[in-house]
Amino acid sequence: MEIVKREKVSQPEDFRIRQLRARDMLRGDLEGDDLEQYVQERIITTTLDKAVAWARGNAMFPATFGLACCAIEMMSIVAARVDVARFGFEAFRASPRQADLLILSGRISIKMAPVVRRIYDQMLEPKWAIAMGACSSSMGVFNNYAIVPADKFMPVDVHVPGCPPRPEALMHGILKLRSMIQLDPEMGWRDRYNARGTEEILPGSEQATAVNVFQPGDTAGA
Repeated sequence: MEIVKREKVSQPEDFRIRQLRARDMLRGDLEGDDLEQYVQERIITTTLDKAVAWARGNAMFPATFGLACCAIEMMSIVAARVDVARFGFEAFRASPRQADLLILSGRISIKMAPVVRRIYDQMLEPKWAIAMGACSSSMGVFNNYAIVPADKFMPVDVHVPGCPPRPEALMHGILKLRSMIQLDPEMGWRDRYNARGTEEILPGSEQATAVNVFQPGDTAGA
């Protein structure tokens, strides 16, 4: 690493000059080209949809909900090392009616799947879900009859691999989710990942409104 000492170059638009221009603008003394330049430097134009998507992507409220060992890693994202508060996601909500992000941090058993789905259904719209760790994504090391992946009974927007994934990996997944929200918030996860045709629908129903892990007589895993 090379350290080079350079002379300080005075900028014409230093802090003092900006203060004086702001004062003149408030007094109504700025006119003509000076006023036009002042306005152009401080006004950003956008659409309402982009502004709403920006607000949603920078103010997600995760649910205070942990399943297994991955929950310890999820708790670490609010600590000083990762500091999820930099992006506005530190307000974990104890009620699903005040949350719009569900982080499935750990393995999901078949007995627990209806509880998870009920919590997801009670969350605010629009809402998103992150499958954190190998267990909730693909059953991981507990690949047996008692464990079910999350996308079998609820929509999942982002999968974070690892056993367990580090807090930095979860933070990366959250930032990926934020990018998807800001780019195209109306696109559903099945359209986003071309997952049409993978739905598990109960016989006689038009949409998967209930947990349907396996049909009677079916088995999975070992």
